[in-house]
Order: sequence, then C-alpha cells, then structure tokens
Amino acid sequence: MSELVAPIKSVQPVTSSTRLVSLDLRGQRFAYEAGQAAMIGLADREERVPYSIASAPLETAATGLLDFLIKIEPSGRWGHQFDSLDVGAAIEVRGPFGSFTLPKHVQEERFLFIAGGTGIAPIRAMIREALLDGGSRRMRLLYSAKTADDFAYLPELGDMAARNVLDLKLHQTRSASGSSRIGLTQLAPLVETPETLCFVCGPESMVADVPPMLNELGIERRRIRVEEW
Repeated sequence: MSELVAPIKSVQPVTSSTRLVSLDLRGQRFAYEAGQAAMIGLADREERVPYSIASAPLETAATGLLDFLIKIEPSGRWGHQFDSLDVGAAIEVRGPFGSFTLPKHVQEERFLFIAGGTGIAPIRAMIREALLDGGSRRMRLLYSAKTADDFAYLPELGDMAARNVLDLKLHQTRSASGSSRIGLTQLAPLVETPETLCFVCGPESMVADVPPMLNELGIERRRIRVEEW
C-alpha cells in the first residue's frame, strides 16, 4: 500500500458528465495492477473517495501519469466530495486496492469484458494493459451507456476495433425506442465457448444481473470476475 501526493497535470472532458484527470507522479513509484482502485482526494482536505484507476500500469511506467475517470455529479460537483479539480491542485493517492484485476497467467484465450457507464475505467485499463503486454488473447467488449453521448474512450476503443484487436459492441440503455438493460440477447452472440474469462464492471444492477446470465450461457462462476472493493 502506497500513499503519495501528486499534482493534477490535466483535466480533459471525455463526455458531458465525465472528465479524465491525470496526475503527474513526478518520479514517485505507485505500483498497481490493471483494474485496481485508489482512494483519492484534495491533499488539504480529509475526504477521500475510491476511484478505479483508468490508466494501465505499463502506460504509467512509460508516461509517469496516473489517470482517473471522474463523473460530475448532477449538482455540478466533482465526484462525491470534490468541489473542484484544477490543474496544479495537489491530490493525495492511497492504494492500490481491489482484486478485480487482469490476470497474468490464465489458460483462457478469450476474454469478454462487460462495462456499464464509468465502469469502463478499470476495463479500459485491463484492455490497454493486455495490448501493451503483447499477449495473443482474443478480447471482446460489450459497453453499455445511457445514450450515444455517454460512451467514454469511444475514439480509442473504435481504433482498437478498426485494428481488429478488440471486438467492440455498444449498447444504449436509453433510446428513442425506449429503455433496455443488457440481456441474453446482447450476451449470447459474444459467448462462443464456455472457456471464456469474463469481467463485469458497472452499476450495481448490472453487476448483479449479468453473472447469472453468463452462467445460463454455460460460463462457470469461477470464470466470472466482478468489481469488488
């Protein structure tokens, strides 16, 4: 477990309701695994909020940056307890923690990632780490968001799909035709074999509903990993 203070290097809009906050580690070491989280907060305040790390460890090693995908609350506040996050602000980081990680040595050659909303952050980190690591896994991503404007990392994910290193499927839960959550109709075409390692991260309802559907499609519970802190 590490504890450090790092300044914000950049704050970039990702969607209308999210921002990508990059911290400059300035040579400080923060070892973590793809998919893990950290407690973060303004260094001069007591509040600390858990956020999944959006960058991949190999990216951090190369750039010295640690990324977080922060959702703006309806009140206009950053996250749950941040009033504002500005470039140069000092952020305290504690961690990492969490067992929702990309495994280094597994028998499965097919990975299915299922993300909802800002749950894409740790999933993106896993996918990016797998690609940078040079593995030969076949990866699929089913990404669910409320509307077409709520998909984070869409240019990057689209580029991965165009290069045939990621099979990308997008699902809107709200559209002109009504509302619909991820169901068997969306999952079934993505499960070609029971020997598929699955990762699920998103709203509580999705994390609760998706694993039983994957079981129904023949995937054993031991091959289904959900974000649990």
